[in-house]
Amino acid sequence: MTDNKIDPPRQLPLDLGHGTGYSRDDLVVSGTNSQAVALVDRWPDWPSPVVVLAGPAGSGKTHLASIWQARAGAVTVDAGRIGGCIADLGARPALIDDVDARPVDEEGLFHLINAVRGAHSTLLLTARRFPSAWGVRLPDLASRLKTAATVEIDEPDDLLLAGVITKLFADRQIEVEPHVVQYLVRRIERSLATAMRVVERLDRSALERKTPITRALAGETVSAMDEGQGELDI
Repeated sequence: MTDNKIDPPRQLPLDLGHGTGYSRDDLVVSGTNSQAVALVDRWPDWPSPVVVLAGPAGSGKTHLASIWQARAGAVTVDAGRIGGCIADLGARPALIDDVDARPVDEEGLFHLINAVRGAHSTLLLTARRFPSAWGVRLPDLASRLKTAATVEIDEPDDLLLAGVITKLFADRQIEVEPHVVQYLVRRIERSLATAMRVVERLDRSALERKTPITRALAGETVSAMDEGQGELDI
């Protein structure tokens, strides 16, 4: 850890597990997430009371869920103890993030869906996989999930990844040449989480060396991260 201090990023256009909510205005939109963004924007005019937002890790689905939660005033439900949250829910919308990160609480989720439907409310579930891949054994829950609206968010495309990287640098008041951004888009893992890590690392390295962020520095940084030497305590 160096003595150089950097200000934490302001509002980033994604959620990467730091517990920070980010605004709709900061969201970068491309073809890979446009359908999911449109669904969030059209709430409460949803095609079903239950919506599943499915996508790989690092695709930005948690950030989209955070935007929806703020807009809808939704209550976060713990995926591990769904049943204990239902009594206090009332008619408020509900959110379960990463519902398939562990074995699904089938009884709890079944009763939650029924409660949401009965209250004419809404439930948003984020998951890495579609419900058909959750291994649900409870027939009634499987039936309920078949009526849910499922929206897929893909891994970031070049447009989204470049937009996010540019925004991350701009939030730090760093000017980076477009060719450096394009180099990073070609080299890093197609993950918004990785985009944040590489920008953090580049910012720190540039501060330590008192140099601008160049393609050479970007190449060195990405290579170090590929070798497991550039992971950050963030």
